[in-house]
Amino acid sequence: MNRVYNFSAGPSMLPEPVLRRAAAEMLDYEGSGQSVMEMSHRSKVFEGIMNRTEQLLREVMDIPPEYRVLFLQGGASLQFAMVPLNLMTGSKKADFVLTGQWATKAQKEAARFGEALVVGSSKDETFSYIPELDPKAFHADADYFHICLNNTIYGTRFTKLPETGEVPLVADISSCILSEPLDVRRFGLLFAGAQKNMGPAGLTVVIVRDDLVGRAAENTPTMLNYQTHVDNGSMFNTPPCYSIYMCMLVLEWIRDEIGGLGEMKKRNEEKAALLYDFLDQSRMFRGTVRKQDRSLMNVPFVTGSAELDAKCVKEAAAAGLVNLKGHRSVGGLRASIYNAMPREGVQRLVEFLAAFEKANA
Repeated sequence: MNRVYNFSAGPSMLPEPVLRRAAAEMLDYEGSGQSVMEMSHRSKVFEGIMNRTEQLLREVMDIPPEYRVLFLQGGASLQFAMVPLNLMTGSKKADFVLTGQWATKAQKEAARFGEALVVGSSKDETFSYIPELDPKAFHADADYFHICLNNTIYGTRFTKLPETGEVPLVADISSCILSEPLDVRRFGLLFAGAQKNMGPAGLTVVIVRDDLVGRAAENTPTMLNYQTHVDNGSMFNTPPCYSIYMCMLVLEWIRDEIGGLGEMKKRNEEKAALLYDFLDQSRMFRGTVRKQDRSLMNVPFVTGSAELDAKCVKEAAAAGLVNLKGHRSVGGLRASIYNAMPREGVQRLVEFLAAFEKANA
């Protein structure tokens, strides 16, 4: 078997121990005589998987009891509509910080339901930094304040959260969930697609404070009302069963093999430093993000030549380093180094880039 190092922004690589366990349990999960892929979501066996996954997520993320955990579908993109339908029901205003494509899409979707007010943006420099925010520009009567905590395409992250007072802070954490400790109490609602750090595509996790449930607009479709899923334990319809099971295995790996999110953060900082240190001294490659705003998860970089960028991506793939092409909206290269990417993979990438630079100087 010849495994590659997969630097895709998502779906991304999964921890090898998780894949091996899933393979071993594919035909028979814990003596049930069936795969999780084929068992009823109403069965006692799957009910146990569902409960254990929530318990593990609460433990690993230190989620307080006054927050609900929902296992949904539709990706983070559906949350761009679900959040305003459920929360933008008071003043019908919400504040947004535009730091990339996903925050911009969330703002445009929310504008269908009320006033989606932009209080900060880094669009002027191709979203290559996190803007300084002026609290005086925030709206005290906003129903919520939205940020994308880590920006997958542009490789930036918030290292300091905005102080929003009584206004609930809502964050899209799709590309940084489980990468480091996060104070859940600072937020009213968190949401994330699973396909970067939690498991395969198909699962979306929502963590919402109790007092923000039950506020949905009167005409909100049943399936888009958080109350529906709270009342039914994320079982109003068939949930993404296998993705939830895989998320359970990933959470066990983080807790039992890594040692929790504090240790995971150390690993991620070491991997990121390895790549950023190379880029900072390279004469060919350069990172595109302001240093203080660099993501630990997504590292975009360029040579300055579209031809060289393409050549580098092609030769890297031949060397077993795949999916390094930058997002189509920005070009260049991007290495997504999520939790499951081992340090050895980043070391191999740095060695390849150094050799490529020498050969193409």
